[in-house]
Amino acid sequence: MSRVSIIGAYNTKFGAFVEKDPQTGEIRDTKSYYELMVEAGQGAIQDAGLTPEEIDGIWVGSCSPSLFLNQEHVAPLSLEVAPEALRFVPTTRTEGACASSSVALYNALFGIESGRFRRVLVIGVEKMNLLLTKEMTHVLACSSHWPTEGSKGMTFPGLFAEYAKGYQAHWKLSDEMRRKMFAAVSALCYKNGIQNPLAHFGKGGPSDRYGLTTAEAILNLPDSGKGGNPMIAPPLRLHDCSLVTDGAAAVVLAPTVEARSISSRVVEIAGIGMATERLAENTRPNMHELTAGKISVKRSFEEAGISISDVDLAEVHDCFTINQILSVEALGLSRDGRGGWDFMDGRYTPEDDCPVNLSGGLKAKGHPVGATGTSMHTLIYKQLVGEPIGISPTKGEPEIGVVFNVGGSAVTNCTTVLRRLR
Repeated sequence: MSRVSIIGAYNTKFGAFVEKDPQTGEIRDTKSYYELMVEAGQGAIQDAGLTPEEIDGIWVGSCSPSLFLNQEHVAPLSLEVAPEALRFVPTTRTEGACASSSVALYNALFGIESGRFRRVLVIGVEKMNLLLTKEMTHVLACSSHWPTEGSKGMTFPGLFAEYAKGYQAHWKLSDEMRRKMFAAVSALCYKNGIQNPLAHFGKGGPSDRYGLTTAEAILNLPDSGKGGNPMIAPPLRLHDCSLVTDGAAAVVLAPTVEARSISSRVVEIAGIGMATERLAENTRPNMHELTAGKISVKRSFEEAGISISDVDLAEVHDCFTINQILSVEALGLSRDGRGGWDFMDGRYTPEDDCPVNLSGGLKAKGHPVGATGTSMHTLIYKQLVGEPIGISPTKGEPEIGVVFNVGGSAVTNCTTVLRRLR
């Protein structure tokens, strides 16, 4: 089986690319889904030092474009990256909720391993802000188990609130301690995100303006009103939730044996692990841990031949603060039940042995659901080749990074080990 490497990557700016008229409620698109896809694809090909003619396959990860913007059959839109050069190239779209573009990357890797493809473009893209909050919440709820969850009014904050309640009960945490843990997670993400020029909540954004870079600052916010931290789905508050974001990211893959002759900036996909949990939460016994996530981690680490002590940095899926805690435990960075304590103790900062979410994570960088997987891979790739987007680790040049991307309510779990080749 041939190994596969990333040889180029690109991340658009993340944000809410719309203008909303407060009087009429009219929403005007300022950077479309189509523009975001093209920008990311062109940027990744250029970063790889290739021409579009050298791309022989394209995979697109996108969660729900039909509901977000009335557009299905989106994979062929990727040809617009270079219409003349890419016309007639095979295109495929994958969907795995928030892991849609990690699934796209894995399928592209399988295509290269099969020998049918050599140089593949993988794009993740989502446009979420053309809808009002109520409509957007409905679209996301369609990625839950509709009969028992979405149709009953359960939202994704509500679904992850069940994990928060399960974790708190299992580890016998007080309400005050749980809230302090969650605030420590948010503060670290906001602090890192301010250094990321592509982040939704970057420099000059709300987290910067309000000084939300310490747990104390978040804990001192009022429970309601403008600038407050209201309850969204008990026990999760506003600042426990990731952002509703528009954006795209892309990577270019090639067989490792060819990658070295194409580029000096080669990062091998050393191991992947994918594990799928049952969709309905009421079928799962362990709501205090990411059971399937741990299996995906084990599979990827075994394939890569590493342990967690070999990992220099990680991008994990902090769609909600509870999931960042669960993610570092799934990876083995923290012992089970200790993740929140470790955040409060100041771990996972840029000065740590293994920094987490230097980008600001989904909490600050933003979470355009279909683009999240490729974005996480792009950010680790850029760190490993010495071109960090935002802040970088302080303890030397990283060699091995891990992406831990989750789709749905911890259902589609994708773990990728990335290793710099020199």
